[in-house]
Amino acid sequence: MTGWTTGTCEANGINMHYIRTGGDKPPVVLLHGLMLNGACWTPLARALEKDYDVLMPDARGHGYSSAPDHGYCYDNLAADVVSLIDTLGLVTPVLLGHSMGGMTAAVVANRKPKRLRGLILADPTFLTPQRQREVHESDVANQHLRILNQPKKDYLAEIQVRHSHRSREVIELFAQARFQTSICAFEILTPPNPNYVQLINTLDAPSLLIIGDAGSVVSAEIATELAGLNQHLEIVQIAEAGHAVPYDQPERFAAVVQTFLRSVSKGVKS
Repeated sequence: MTGWTTGTCEANGINMHYIRTGGDKPPVVLLHGLMLNGACWTPLARALEKDYDVLMPDARGHGYSSAPDHGYCYDNLAADVVSLIDTLGLVTPVLLGHSMGGMTAAVVANRKPKRLRGLILADPTFLTPQRQREVHESDVANQHLRILNQPKKDYLAEIQVRHSHRSREVIELFAQARFQTSICAFEILTPPNPNYVQLINTLDAPSLLIIGDAGSVVSAEIATELAGLNQHLEIVQIAEAGHAVPYDQPERFAAVVQTFLRSVSKGVKS
């Protein structure tokens, strides 16, 4: 992490915090999921920093970014990212988003198709209307409140047992991110989500959809259907991975990402 910097910029009316690896290299922006933050991308950023200027912003309501009482919809999250790109002067970055960050990245690509060099969607929240209602009506927000009311060390011990295959570093980053997530951020779960079929239909940049093979939000069948809608979309399935595909198989995930980035970033500088 030598040479990495942190900063905060005004983006779409909020203060958006980010970590940046830096250098005169093609920019890559990594967008995290709900209850995570930019720092959770640290292992992947290490794998990419030699060849890319990697930016890891905290979404509104997460990490060290502003946490307004309202405004947690995908249009706003996408506008936050576009504003960040503009403010920092990033020239045609590649956007990589996981889960909530994947849907956000897809909306950015829909709104500003000429601004991106490429798009990577890691099991984005492409949920059916019924599944959106189920998630919204679940007790996920109440679970979060219960976690915030317990000692962080207890939560850390709990997830170390639940995710024993993950590194100590990642588990600690996850715990820190959870305790920095505002309850207001769960407003993002309010239906309806953007129509993901329409988003895929309009993709106009090289795009990659990465899914796991066990418990992914986007099934292999849906991924195949989406690939049939747009010639720009490529699908990769990573074995022994679920919804948390970047963290279930970090080395395989990084290798897939690097292959895609090389294909779209030749000769490009920030």
